[in-house]
Amino acid sequence: MMPDHIKVTPAPGAWIIRCGDTEIGRSSAVLTLTEGSYPPALYVPRADIDMARLQKADRVTRCPWKGLCSYYTVQTGDNPMPNAVWSYEDPIEGMEIIAGHLSFYTDRGCTVSQA
Repeated sequence: MMPDHIKVTPAPGAWIIRCGDTEIGRSSAVLTLTEGSYPPALYVPRADIDMARLQKADRVTRCPWKGLCSYYTVQTGDNPMPNAVWSYEDPIEGMEIIAGHLSFYTDRGCTVSQA
């Protein structure tokens, strides 16, 4: 069962994912995750992202509500964006809906915006 303070809903419409000036994906299956007082986070299916541009980083953190979190560096030319993407690859019970999805740090050069 999903924790009471977390809500995951479909984000309607089509979305474009950019890191720097490079488009790395498009999706019509984005999820919005809201958790307590944190700003909403958009989660994009991996299948809709150019995964060749992402390199798994060494960084790993743990969220008591979602599980282990992995990070990725985005390669879009000469300026890599370290830890700009996160993912709960094997989330805890109740949060399986975000498995297979990625989320992007907007303060590290990535955007997820409606098409």
